[in-house]
Amino acid sequence: MQIEIDLLSKIPIYVQIIDQIKHMIATGHLKPGDQLLTVRQMATDLRVNFNTVARAYRMLDEEGLISTQHGRGTYILPPSTEESGERLRRQDIEWLTRQYLNEAANLEYSAQEVQRIFERIINDWINGGAPPPIHDDN
Repeated sequence: MQIEIDLLSKIPIYVQIIDQIKHMIATGHLKPGDQLLTVRQMATDLRVNFNTVARAYRMLDEEGLISTQHGRGTYILPPSTEESGERLRRQDIEWLTRQYLNEAANLEYSAQEVQRIFERIINDWINGGAPPPIHDDN
């Protein structure tokens, strides 16, 4: 499991952890029954405060995405309903969009520039029926 923290981001670290775990669940990189690192191990690996990771895990637990079993570990739970799985997918695309917009803002693109480029690429995708290649430079 690879979580990357951006210390320069305006997004709090615990939210970055939550968002990335949700993304890994939504994309199938983490499946029901998979075990997460311990809070201590993740805090050590990410070089963040133990309480930051504990807060992220607590919030994921409250959402019903993980379960911590004292002495046994923390595990990914299956979605409680089809609706909750779809909700997670919607949250994931919103997270990806925020990541994209955050990066564009960091590169000092205006909202209008981003919108113009996005609309061109999404329209090409709609008309061509395939997602745009990542390596395309135009």
